[in-house]
Amino acid sequence: MTDAGIPIQRLYIPLDLDGTYEERLGFPGEYPFTRGIQSTMYRGRLWTMRQYAGFGSARETNERFKYLLSLGQTGLSVAFDLPTQIGYDSDHPFAQGEVGKVGVAIDSLEDMEMLFDGIPLDQVSTSMTINAPAAILLAMYIAVAEKQGISPDKLRGTIQNDILKEYIARGTYIFPPEPSMRLVTDIFAFCSEHVPHWNTISISGYHIREAGATAVQEVAFTMANAMAYVQAAIDAGLPVDQFAPRLSFFFNAHLNFFEEIAKFRSARRVWAKIMKERFNAANPKSMMLRFHTQTAGCTLTAQQPDVNILRVAFQALSAVLGGTQSLHTNSKDEALALPSEEAVTIALRTQQVIAYEIGVTDTVDPLGGSYFVEKLTDEIEEKVWEYLQKIEDMGGAVKAINQGYQQKEIHASAYKYQKAIETGEKTVIGVNKFQVEETPPTGLLRVDPKVLEEQKQRLHSLRSRRDNQQVQRALNQLKQAAGSNENVMPFILEAVKSYATIGEITGVLKEVFGEYQQTVSM
Repeated sequence: MTDAGIPIQRLYIPLDLDGTYEERLGFPGEYPFTRGIQSTMYRGRLWTMRQYAGFGSARETNERFKYLLSLGQTGLSVAFDLPTQIGYDSDHPFAQGEVGKVGVAIDSLEDMEMLFDGIPLDQVSTSMTINAPAAILLAMYIAVAEKQGISPDKLRGTIQNDILKEYIARGTYIFPPEPSMRLVTDIFAFCSEHVPHWNTISISGYHIREAGATAVQEVAFTMANAMAYVQAAIDAGLPVDQFAPRLSFFFNAHLNFFEEIAKFRSARRVWAKIMKERFNAANPKSMMLRFHTQTAGCTLTAQQPDVNILRVAFQALSAVLGGTQSLHTNSKDEALALPSEEAVTIALRTQQVIAYEIGVTDTVDPLGGSYFVEKLTDEIEEKVWEYLQKIEDMGGAVKAINQGYQQKEIHASAYKYQKAIETGEKTVIGVNKFQVEETPPTGLLRVDPKVLEEQKQRLHSLRSRRDNQQVQRALNQLKQAAGSNENVMPFILEAVKSYATIGEITGVLKEVFGEYQQTVSM
């Protein structure tokens, strides 16, 4: 039985497979993209090695970025602290105790300038894990690039910008779903005109999986959210082939090796069918599921942390065999602290060994044609469609979220998984089997508590130096735009350039949009 509850046969034979090769698999780079979105895959270009990093101040994170780039990392991925993720300045009372803890603290354009100091933004792609205030952080990135003399059309990267999964699984929402969806589509429209190479959303199954979903639920709920975004953009008047080629996805690489590979392959096929058959996309790029993968942080253990290196290696291998375009490998000490330099180096080297030493990149989709993998791909796809039909019957992803459907399904799966560990039905090395006496680990990264006071001082200094009349004008214009049908992105960009803080910009939008209050009971 896989972790998603799919029975595993002792042996698979050709009779287990239905349909023709062209219908089910096709060739790499061709519909339905089961075997990958590019005809040459890693023979033509390796995946982007993008370690997720951010802690403390912008200066400290800038140093970590440069360290990772010096080791051969090929893309940046920014982790923001919780206050930034929910739109509070570092000196807000709600931010106390969280500034710089799980990511970098960004209060204003000044912090963003420091974060990317010395990093030419036209030569690196940057992923930013930011959702509710995604428009603000994207505007800051564009403004930093302009200060470097780089026009927005030269920028490459991704903002996560997936607000629906925040209501399902993660919780860093600010505004209610409807205005949040408006912000998403405003970004689609703005980027299609001004930042054409930017991935405007990374529709995330990762956090859904980390919350306890199965592989099937991860794909199904992600696809349901993706359909909601596409429909919202079409309803806003955007032609599907104008914005769909810049949609991207983010998945989890968990422990059940072959199920994960089959999951990635089935997700590509489901998305291709959704875009072609439901939304009538004509551009093949609109049907291609491009995705970033992160190894499963929730599978890392505080016990025997060196074993986490092996878990991460197998998870990363499943992502590569599944055809990922971008990969983050977790560090061995992440069940205990933010990654140390030593741990993140091993994590990056894990990707590099897979890429350059073991030969799995020599041919496209090397497990294609495996009776087992193909059957598992078919079965996951079938179960995903069953979930999508249920959500469709409920009126779509947003209505299902408001009824707590996805949340309850995930909680039930999480309970079942944890119970299996506690009863020993599922083995976790070092936790419920093969335990040893251990000494406390050393060399863990600890965020300096001085970050909070330094961030407060920087904010105070900024507010005294900037043109506060210009800030107020920009905020007033943003408020008017938010209350109308105008695209808010140009107004957020002007506010950012005036050095309005993230708390000030979010505050104006709250006045118009309101704040979301969780009402779903579990």
